[in-house]
Amino acid sequence: MRIPIVAGNWKMNKTVIQALDLVSKLKDACEGLQGVQVVVCPPFTALQPVSQILSASSIRLGAQDLYWEARGAFTGEISAEMIKDVGCDFVILGHSERRGYFHEGNLEVSRKIAAAQSQGLIPIVCVGETLREREENRTFSVIEEQVRGCLSSWVPSQKESLVIAYEPVWAIGTGRNATPDQANEAHTFIRQLLRDLFGEEASARMHILYGGSVNPKNIEALAAQPELDGALVGGASLDAESFAQIVRSSMKSPHGS
Repeated sequence: MRIPIVAGNWKMNKTVIQALDLVSKLKDACEGLQGVQVVVCPPFTALQPVSQILSASSIRLGAQDLYWEARGAFTGEISAEMIKDVGCDFVILGHSERRGYFHEGNLEVSRKIAAAQSQGLIPIVCVGETLREREENRTFSVIEEQVRGCLSSWVPSQKESLVIAYEPVWAIGTGRNATPDQANEAHTFIRQLLRDLFGEEASARMHILYGGSVNPKNIEALAAQPELDGALVGGASLDAESFAQIVRSSMKSPHGS
């Protein structure tokens, strides 16, 4: 059974003091909520202090990226072991901003997934098409290429699963978002790909989240779609009440296989 996951990607926002204020408010706003897993992904500088605030909370911690090497002369990089050491359970990989601004490809994402799995971290692997690719009717071919390429190193395990975040690039930070039907169509396609790659049992444990200008106004219609297992939230996760509204609207009965 898949309990919805709502993950907040804070991106390059919040000092340590600001991060602690936000997560403290979020703890209060989400206290007692059941039937949903909340994840926050602050910048690297705030991971350790936020982890301490969340030590007695059901909210789980994630990082926004990692490097695939375990250690070495890689100035400015952060390893999976370091992320695990500060209390992270999740890590976002392959986000469209990493692909677009820093030219990461499927091979790099695949290596990062392997590194995450080696430390027991749950990857949130982002896939999605650009506006041009959608207009050229290449949405499904792009998604398939990304899923197959990124998950080439993934080994299904009973200990931890994997999360896919479908993020149509044209809907990230634009105020636009895929219609509920468009999102569910893409998620259905991804679910079948996961079945083809890993079999029914393993794929049934994997969550597929929607990301792309998710906000309190559109989350209810999105969450009602049968193949949406939650959301990866950007800007709306930077406000405690806004994010809490999204969390509450995402609560529903866990999905079966």
